[in-house]
Amino acid sequence: MANPNVTENGQSSALIFLGTGCSSAVPNLMCLIQPSDPPCHVCSQALSIPPERNPNYRCNTSLLIDYCRSDGNHSYILIDVGKTFREQVLRWFTAYKIPRVDSIILTHEHADAVLGLDDIRAVQPYSATNDIDPTSIYLSQHAMESIATKFPYLVQKKYKDGQEVRRVAQLDWRIIEDQCEKPFVASGLGFVPLPVMHGEDYVCLGFLFGDKCRVAYISDVSRFPASTEYVISKSGAGQVDILILDTLYKDGSHNVHLCLPQSLEAVKRICPKRALFIGMTHGFDHHKDNEFLMEWTKREGIPVQLAHDGLRIPIAL
Repeated sequence: MANPNVTENGQSSALIFLGTGCSSAVPNLMCLIQPSDPPCHVCSQALSIPPERNPNYRCNTSLLIDYCRSDGNHSYILIDVGKTFREQVLRWFTAYKIPRVDSIILTHEHADAVLGLDDIRAVQPYSATNDIDPTSIYLSQHAMESIATKFPYLVQKKYKDGQEVRRVAQLDWRIIEDQCEKPFVASGLGFVPLPVMHGEDYVCLGFLFGDKCRVAYISDVSRFPASTEYVISKSGAGQVDILILDTLYKDGSHNVHLCLPQSLEAVKRICPKRALFIGMTHGFDHHKDNEFLMEWTKREGIPVQLAHDGLRIPIAL
């Protein structure tokens, strides 16, 4: 039987999880500088186990899509560029031989999604005079306005008289709509924006992509508008193959993020073929909590696991 995850030319696209942690990342620094008694098991591991062998070491949430086109050429599409981007490049770009970033998509403009933008210059060709093709970056108008304030030197188009040229990331800013009905294309791959509430005062974007296998990526969400949930639900527009979903805390609730109880309820409603959780704090122990999720999977019939930094999933897009 043919492998559904391999394209006709024998090459595969892939999803690479560059980061699966919360904004402050894991280990939690306070657990290291003011350790509890007994110490936090998850965070104390970071001092004794190399991060590449420790699934409890989590950088800011970020996904790299290694998109294999029909001609066999690859495009590399990055979703979010957070505070830990440089570390993610050192660890996972090198491990998986990722040579570049072709385009960037931003879910929103919070620190854990954008503060690595300055480091994009380090994965672009060198030019002291910025004489290179810019990297396309897709974002909402609201995010654009915020980033123009945070990073004016990355946004400005013209230099003032007497202003020195400084080497900075070269970015081609492209505004997208925060509506499911307004798809866009990045590096040859189509995306559907999935507006969700990230707290009741803020709209964040998730994204649906892939034709052969449909993937929904939703990293920061506290509530699904009905129109968005319809687009990705089995009982709505159609079942997705993989749902990648926010889950901040193992217990309780949070005002701007889903936590495990709400994430599992969302999975039951949406009913994907498979779900992977991201955005976890140090309250999650990867191996222990995946055992719990395996039992949940047996009861509910929907495979669910915690993702981890460096996870690579071959997929046909």
